[in-house]
Amino acid sequence: MNSVISESATEPLIFSWDSPRRQKLAITIFLALSLTAHALCFYVFQIVYPPTIALLPPPARVTLITPASEEGRTLLRWIDSEDPALAFTTHRPPEARLYALPKTEHVPSYSAIQPTLKDIPPLERDLRIPSCQAPGAVRLVRQKTAAAMALFTTSASFSKEFDAFGAPTPPEASFAASNEETPQTIRFRVAVNKLGEIRYCFPVNSSGDPALDEQARLYVARCRFPKSTANPGKADSFLVWGIATIEWGSDIVRLQPQPAVSVTP
Repeated sequence: MNSVISESATEPLIFSWDSPRRQKLAITIFLALSLTAHALCFYVFQIVYPPTIALLPPPARVTLITPASEEGRTLLRWIDSEDPALAFTTHRPPEARLYALPKTEHVPSYSAIQPTLKDIPPLERDLRIPSCQAPGAVRLVRQKTAAAMALFTTSASFSKEFDAFGAPTPPEASFAASNEETPQTIRFRVAVNKLGEIRYCFPVNSSGDPALDEQARLYVARCRFPKSTANPGKADSFLVWGIATIEWGSDIVRLQPQPAVSVTP
C-alpha cells in the first residue's frame, strides 16, 4: 500500500491545480499599460497637435470719396491742387497776338429760314425765223478790283525809363524775312548811356525768324536819343536800362525761293 502511494506522488498530474494569481496580475498590468498608452496618444494628438481650422478671406471693401464728410472734402481739394495736367499746360506768351479761331459747327441758313420757291416760268416757243446776221459782240464786264490793304510800317517803342531822353531817332527801316510765317512782336533789354546812345541790346524773346531777330537788334542799336543827360559829376558807367519793343508792319520783304537749276551733262 505504501508503494502505491509513493508511485502516485512522483508521477505528474494531467491538470495543473496551482492558483492562477500570476496570470491575473499579468492581465491587470497589460490592461493598465494599454490604458496609459491610449491616454498618452489622446493627449498628444488632441492637445499638442490641435486640428487645423480653415479661415475664410476677409470680404472685399470699397471706399467711395464723396464731399459728404470733411475728410472727403479735404482729400478732393488736395487732388485738385496737385493736378499734374495744370502744371504741364502750355501757355501762350503775353506778346503773342495770333489766336486760333474756335471750332464752331456750321449751321446752314436754310435750316432756320425756309427759302421761298420761285414759280417755273411758262414755256414759250419762239416760232420766228432766225436771223442770218452774225450775232453781236459779247460785252465784257470788268470786275471791280478789291481795294488794297492799308500799309503800315514797322515801329519801335521804348519804355518809360527813356522819357527823359526825348523821342528817339530811328534809322531807315529795311527788313527781309527768310520765311512766309507772320513774325511775332520782339522785345529787347537795352541800356542807354548819358549821351543818348544805346550801348547794350539783349533780346528778350524771338520773332520766330532768326534773320529778322538780328535785323531788329541792329535797328534798335542804331537808334539815337536827341537829349543828353551828361553830368560831369557822374562816371562814364552811367546807364539807364529799359525795354524796347518792335511791332512788325507790312513793309517786310519776303525772300522768294530760288528755282532749282538743272544741269544736263
